[in-house]
Amino acid sequence: MLQNTKVTVLDKVVVRFSGDSGDGMQLAGNIFTNVSAGVGNQVSTFPDYPAEIRAPQGSLGGVSGFQVSVGRGVHTPGDQCDVLIAMNAAALKQNHKFVKTGGVIIVDSDSFKEADLRKALYTTNEPYKELGITAQIVEVPVTTMTKAALEGTGLDAKSVLKCRNIFALGLVCWLFDRDIESALRHIQKKFAKKPAIFEANARVLRGGYDYGANIHASVSTYRIESDSPKPGIYTDINGNTATAWGLIMASEKCGRPLFLGSYPITPATDILHELAKRKDLGVKAVQMEDEIAGVCSAIGASFAGNLAVTSTSGPGLALKSEGIGLAVMAELPLVVIDVQRGGPSTGLPTKTEQTDLMQALYGRNGESPVAVVAAATPTDCFTMAFEAARIAVEHMTPVILLTDAFIGNGSSAWRIPDADEYPAIRTHTVTPEMVASYSSPILSAM
Repeated sequence: MLQNTKVTVLDKVVVRFSGDSGDGMQLAGNIFTNVSAGVGNQVSTFPDYPAEIRAPQGSLGGVSGFQVSVGRGVHTPGDQCDVLIAMNAAALKQNHKFVKTGGVIIVDSDSFKEADLRKALYTTNEPYKELGITAQIVEVPVTTMTKAALEGTGLDAKSVLKCRNIFALGLVCWLFDRDIESALRHIQKKFAKKPAIFEANARVLRGGYDYGANIHASVSTYRIESDSPKPGIYTDINGNTATAWGLIMASEKCGRPLFLGSYPITPATDILHELAKRKDLGVKAVQMEDEIAGVCSAIGASFAGNLAVTSTSGPGLALKSEGIGLAVMAELPLVVIDVQRGGPSTGLPTKTEQTDLMQALYGRNGESPVAVVAAATPTDCFTMAFEAARIAVEHMTPVILLTDAFIGNGSSAWRIPDADEYPAIRTHTVTPEMVASYSSPILSAM
């Protein structure tokens, strides 16, 4: 009965979804994030996925995750989690160390058979004892329950297993007293063109929620406090999307069409993807053949009167350095976005590190100073992208905007601003009077 439920009241809670690549942890985490934002919680997320080619199922190298902090006073996705959802033995082994003392670990007990333990390199058949886990363990037969919920639907075995993440989502919605109707709306939007898949996931979501309600006496549930948000329209936005939208706002405010010349590179490629969708706003997004072509195409677009941008990560910034020096010398406005990643040289594509500050400040030959600005949070990327464009256009100079993989891939709840909250950007244009005053040395000699 509900009066027996142990309720823990917290200002904020950190939840980590973890499983194999392909288990849908990113989708489950994103839906939970949006549902939480919809009830007034502040949110901050970070997806964690391996850089390798997909490793064998159940192995340590193939573990993928998604962490989200929800509540009030939320500024980061957090270091340790209150609740860990581990979809297999490998996920538990890789992530148990991040669970806070007294936290809750929900595991799919169907994925802890002897063969699963061997794949995850356990040395015994007692994984919890072997790992020294002291958190509350909740064993849930997620795979079995998912199959039972979808019995008779006609879905093939592979499609049924793909719904396991939504069963886990239903369980988490119960744990945090989230409205599953809101989650259903997000699932319906995701599978709008696949009604059979939506119906299957809807059944599984309710199954996970109901299963949680039947084990309420064995595990703590959580009530999360919320701040009173500033009135407005809110959306969950990641840093790369916010960067793209900030550039669009700058384009509107300076009256110049936006041009992006870019070469795909993790973790900056999503900026190119987002801007490529906005032809309706006059955006021209061009995928070039390499990093040098990306910056040179942007320089040409700037010379032709566009708000010109190029996006990259650390390795690409090194390749663009000569082009940036040209833009400095030619006094052309140019925004260079560096979504930083870890390591030297080509580095670690899916890992974050703020490695490029010295390169951004000094990584050019000759006297080539540029302005460098940086974003602090995913939502701050909108403001700083706008500011980078404003400085570039008003002062006729290249500007480097630094974000990183953590900020670019992470997301937060963001209030969509009104257009008048951002100032007009003053552009430098040649007037007819200025043209009339020009004299050509060649014509004069003739």
